[in-house]
Amino acid sequence: MSFFLGIDLGTSYFKVGLFDEKGRLHGLGRQPLIKNSRDAMCEVEPAVFWKTLRACINQAKTEAQITCNEIEALSYSSQTNSFILLDKADKPLTPLILWSDERVIELPESITKLTENKDFLFRTGQGIMPGVQSMIAKIDWIRKRDTDIWKETKHILSISDYLIYSLTGEKISDLSTSSMTGLLDIINHTWWKEALNIFGIEQADLSIPVKTGTEIGKLTAKGAERIGLSPGIKMFAGGLDHHMVAVGAGLTHLDYISESTGTVLACVNYVAGYHPRKDVNIAPGLDSNRYFQMAFNTNGAAALEWYQKNFALEYTIPELLELAEAVEPGCEGLTAKPNADKFEWPDGFNNIEEKHSHAHFVRAILESTSLSLLELVNKVDPINRVTTIIPSGGGAQSRLWLQIKANLTNKLFLLPESGELACKGAALLCSVGTSCYKSMEEAIEHQVRTKEVIKPDKVPYTETKK
Repeated sequence: MSFFLGIDLGTSYFKVGLFDEKGRLHGLGRQPLIKNSRDAMCEVEPAVFWKTLRACINQAKTEAQITCNEIEALSYSSQTNSFILLDKADKPLTPLILWSDERVIELPESITKLTENKDFLFRTGQGIMPGVQSMIAKIDWIRKRDTDIWKETKHILSISDYLIYSLTGEKISDLSTSSMTGLLDIINHTWWKEALNIFGIEQADLSIPVKTGTEIGKLTAKGAERIGLSPGIKMFAGGLDHHMVAVGAGLTHLDYISESTGTVLACVNYVAGYHPRKDVNIAPGLDSNRYFQMAFNTNGAAALEWYQKNFALEYTIPELLELAEAVEPGCEGLTAKPNADKFEWPDGFNNIEEKHSHAHFVRAILESTSLSLLELVNKVDPINRVTTIIPSGGGAQSRLWLQIKANLTNKLFLLPESGELACKGAALLCSVGTSCYKSMEEAIEHQVRTKEVIKPDKVPYTETKK
């Protein structure tokens, strides 16, 4: 039996899943990503990157009880707008600078100039404007403040480009992750020259964009040694983490929406035709004339973690969620503002009374996040056509949270058999790319399975048949 390895390059954790030909998870590796945080910067040293990834792979192999020779191919799911600069000898000039880095305080004029271009939305598909945490904002910052580093820079690699280059020797970038930079010409599947000129970037500085699912090459001896695998394993271009969640959920051929509640709250769906619009990012999917749409905001799981660490350390998060089950909808008047963790206590909450316990505050946070999810669902599906949502991320592990989401969105939630959809999406690409299945549609038919159905309480819904 062949196995396929899916890597999830997350912001807080790296994960690696080993899946068989039927899409069943045999081994999972999960390791926290140790970051250097100083002066609002958020960086990861290359050595830490490789140590963390290798530990994940070893953990997954041990759990699956397989050898490297049984792994036929690998692919990845990636965070976006995280990058590294290399010199002409391909030596790192910087650590990996993560998207969550906050060194840029004000939006640079270069981004304003880019987004005010009359062709920006049509060319890039970005209905959500690049902000201070974008790659291009930090490149502008480096150009102006670290001029010596910028003079030495010959290559700009995203975190997934860096993975590909280090393992295969190929400077390749997938269209999915590249689409979030604001530099990609979506129509022509190449870098947009007008955008590059604004930031002083040459096309040769960037990797060659290819469609998600494209076979890149094989692991070199040096690349395989980095991560503890065998040379010759095939590698396929993956994509943006939320896109890979959608692939793992089967959205390429199922008329559903996927949602991920983690560091960021995001919704994705697949549509026919390229129709860019405000408040939604759209980028190439797996097939011609099929695109994925994404809407996101920051009102994810961070507030729940913040509350537990600062006010309820005697409880674990699962214990707090269990307490919240006893609280009625509406939390007896208590409400949480979006991103309650960004406010000084108690300004992130409204209508606080003495009777409100940990359970009330936790449920209020869950309801706030679920209302934000509803806003995102309405953005990707403004005509309310889709009736079914596939959940993922940390939020999918709470039955209570899923029920609240189902009630507030009035949608059917299908909890997938595999909770690691980003890893599974990457593995699905491998199973099709190696001809284990003739098409993605056939792979989804055999591999996408539902563990539980969550129906909205006391509200009408339309059940979608698979």
